Amino acid sequence: MKATSSTCARPNTDKINVSTWEECEAEVTKIEKAYATSHTKLLFRGQRDSVWPLDTTLERRIPAGISVNNYYDMISRVMPVTSTYFDASWVMPSSDEINAWCKDYNEFTLANLPAYDYLAYLRHHGFPSPLLDWSRSLYVAAYFAFANTVSSEVAIFVFLEQPDNTKHSSSSAPQIHIFGPYVKTHPRHFRQQSRYTVCAKFESDTAEFRPHQSVFEPGRTDQDLLWKFVVPANERLKVLSRLDEYNLNAFSLFDSEESLMETLAFREIDLKGLPP
Repeated sequence: MKATSSTCARPNTDKINVSTWEECEAEVTKIEKAYATSHTKLLFRGQRDSVWPLDTTLERRIPAGISVNNYYDMISRVMPVTSTYFDASWVMPSSDEINAWCKDYNEFTLANLPAYDYLAYLRHHGFPSPLLDWSRSLYVAAYFAFANTVSSEVAIFVFLEQPDNTKHSSSSAPQIHIFGPYVKTHPRHFRQQSRYTVCAKFESDTAEFRPHQSVFEPGRTDQDLLWKFVVPANERLKVLSRLDEYNLNAFSLFDSEESLMETLAFREIDLKGLPP
């Protein structure tokens, strides 16, 4: 599907090809005008290869999937180590409490995700996570898409959970829920305007994490709307240069010595056109 200048791109399609970054910006503006309100905000995610699926790091590490209670057992086991090295502490429900929550359909709800602050911290430090990370900023998503491209095209995902500020649920279908922004976690969460989504389904007598892609139904307009814009990777230098003018770069997003060196290298080598 090719986006046009006169219509708003349809959600939950395979992809929407645009030829320039400016076209992508214009299409997102149309979506904001058509769907977003003061109660319903768009979320953005950038991926440096347009063919990569919308997977969590947990799905990439355990493709066969894992139950919610088994995942919580795992992160409970590593908590003594993470608490020691991160010099932080979190409140984690007991295994019995997690198991009871996961086995009771009337009690299980993603809106009450236990130890969300701990899960967010683990996600920012690279532990496999059911949290799919997004940003409230299109331009933060653009940075992540273009910073280290690995193919000829990148992807910008746009997600809107509740266009009418309502959410319907069913015991027979997986559900997506958004988390953020206020949580005590790594400072990068706030630098990157992070939000997270989790997708899970109550199956028989337990809850299972599920792929986000299983929720985005073609033609659906009442909830869980997704747009995937595919942008040529050769827009990279133009996009990153513009972002850097507004101090949106590796250093401002990560605040580390390594990211400072990356930002300086970009300015001295990439922007000045020095040969590799």
